[in-house]
Amino acid sequence: MSYRFMRVLVFFDLPTETLENRREYRKFHKLLIKNGFLMLQESVYCRMLLNQSAGKAVLDVIRKNRPSAGIVQVMTVTEKQFAAMEYITGEHHSEVIDSDERLIVL
Repeated sequence: MSYRFMRVLVFFDLPTETLENRREYRKFHKLLIKNGFLMLQESVYCRMLLNQSAGKAVLDVIRKNRPSAGIVQVMTVTEKQFAAMEYITGEHHSEVIDSDERLIVL
């Protein structure tokens, strides 16, 4: 796997007590999905990027559409750092092809 790529991880904890809170939660969740993020865990989403300038563009979109309440955190790591993630409990399973290889045999 090539390590020139990067990953953006978005962690969020948004309130859902009121109707307006739930509306903002859904809007933010849909924004992440629309922008190519994949769910790693509940409220933890990840997206692969080609370079840092693409990462800045993604962060600008998130900042522009941030919810009014709650916590949204963003962390950018290299693909090598992301690939070194260790699963303590459970194992990785996904039906999404998440690879930078040019040829994928199904």
